[in-house]
Amino acid sequence: MSPVIEEHARARLITDGPLTRPVPVDLRYDPADERRTVHIGLPDGTDWAFGRDLLERGLRTPIERGAVRVWPCGRTQLIVELHSTDGVEVFQFEIRTLIRFLARTRTQTPAASPDADRTPQPPSRTTRPDTPSRTARTDKSVQQEEGATQERGAQPAHG
Repeated sequence: MSPVIEEHARARLITDGPLTRPVPVDLRYDPADERRTVHIGLPDGTDWAFGRDLLERGLRTPIERGAVRVWPCGRTQLIVELHSTDGVEVFQFEIRTLIRFLARTRTQTPAASPDADRTPQPPSRTTRPDTPSRTARTDKSVQQEEGATQERGAQPAHG
């Protein structure tokens, strides 16, 4: 049994505003998975899974499969666009990070069943149960502020 390959990386979350922000992501690949699936775990607990070939092809040319779009951006960046019922998230990765990760996955892949001989799998999106949602707030000052608001009997604002 081959070990699961995991790599912690940073991506930039691209937004409508003028600023982008760095976010930690987890890249994961299990060589025992016959579908050759790459997982990208986002900080909000969402896990996107899609075929490794989608990421590899996206390094060279724009490609789309279902809810995932991947394309190179210049010589050093790769854009991964993820569509869900919650909206669209766009991440910018350093190509060298993904190339290093993909190289590690190829060293763990059995030669008996290459990616080219299989039908590409559709992307999937799941939420990891062990990670709080992106709206979860645990800061003590926020909790105290919310408690004080409830004690004062504040009503929600109507727009």
